[in-house]
Amino acid sequence: MFETLLDEEERGQVGIGTLIVFIAMVLVAAIAAGVLINTAGFLQTQAEATGEESTSQVSDRLQVVSTSGNVSDDGSGIHNVTFVMAKAPGAGNVDLDETTIQVIGQQGQNNTQISNLYTEDILDVNNNVLTDNSDRAAVTVNFSDPGDFSNYNKLSSGEDLTVTFTTASGASTTKEIRVPTTLTAEQDSVRL
Repeated sequence: MFETLLDEEERGQVGIGTLIVFIAMVLVAAIAAGVLINTAGFLQTQAEATGEESTSQVSDRLQVVSTSGNVSDDGSGIHNVTFVMAKAPGAGNVDLDETTIQVIGQQGQNNTQISNLYTEDILDVNNNVLTDNSDRAAVTVNFSDPGDFSNYNKLSSGEDLTVTFTTASGASTTKEIRVPTTLTAEQDSVRL
């Protein structure tokens, strides 16, 4: 069962060969472990970024606090609509200049940036960025001719609109507007 080695040189050569094979296996295992650790770190970073972007798409949106329209002098329709905006609960900072507005109604569909519209700070809003839950900004859309949208010419009585605000992160808020069926010249503005 056991062989007796009489030659001392043969015994050393077998040990060195085994040692070389062992070191090679350790090196291969170390390289493989390094690749796995690097890949795991990359996947973790990518998962965190995806999670943050997904959270932003859901939470970093606007909230429409109120909507009102200015009635034309002859009472025949609404010539502009003012949206009072706030950031939704749990939202991060929302830059109104990077927010788009889409209007879909009986007179067609239009998109524009809020930065192209008239905005007014109701409560201390710095550079059109809503940073606090108490911040309020008024965004006015002009529907008269010529207005903010080329195919719109004041909103008629009973007209319906769907207005969607989409922030830079991709979160959107939709507001349905219905113009009252009865408008009079005595009215200055109406809630929509």
